[in-house]
Amino acid sequence: MVVTMATAKAKQTRGDLVYAQLRGEIFGGRYLPGDRLKFGTLAEECDASMSVIREALTRLSLEGLVTNEPNVGYAVTEISVPRLRELTDARLELEGLVFGRAIGDGDLAWESSVVAAHHRMVGTPYLTDDDPVRVTDEWALAHAAFHRALLDGCANKKLLQLANGLRDEAELYRRWSQPLGREKNRDLDGEHRRMMELALARDADGAVTALRDHIAHTTELLVESDIAVHSAVTM
Repeated sequence: MVVTMATAKAKQTRGDLVYAQLRGEIFGGRYLPGDRLKFGTLAEECDASMSVIREALTRLSLEGLVTNEPNVGYAVTEISVPRLRELTDARLELEGLVFGRAIGDGDLAWESSVVAAHHRMVGTPYLTDDDPVRVTDEWALAHAAFHRALLDGCANKKLLQLANGLRDEAELYRRWSQPLGREKNRDLDGEHRRMMELALARDADGAVTALRDHIAHTTELLVESDIAVHSAVTM
């Protein structure tokens, strides 16, 4: 029994590592939207069994980062303007609901995590030194962590999981577009700070409105950016 439990734990740990590796490679651009993800190739590259690869791809599928089509297999989710608008509509409803719940349910520890995540984000370099039009991986991670922290106070973990899944899917669009937030007449830092301050003030209506405006504004900028070039290929 001890051996069985140890084996299961080792498999779970390996599965987590492979999942994190594939997730990072999708966001890092090694696998592009629409690319096929073949079991044999992935198993060799990740030095993992087929069952571990299947587990990782299933998790990525649940997050909306990959698709699984009959007679086709797994592939990185394709991006397009219609898909983005549909995703945004779902996020406006679900993230708004979960954020409002978080403000009502969140305790002092939640407040502290929001402040800490915001502090980390604003202190992280936004653009890379060698490529002034590329957002740093560190900022992208800090940004995602901040938005997750805003929602983490929600006591309904199922709703939280769904909302985070939509955010993960939307990350594909942010990664495959020009950096946003330095546009004329937009104060991205101010938008994030306002969401945090309204949440800490327990102003649910104001905070949810700020979040929805933030999401909607970002979507419109993505549509106007080079995301349209990618969508022309995938549509």
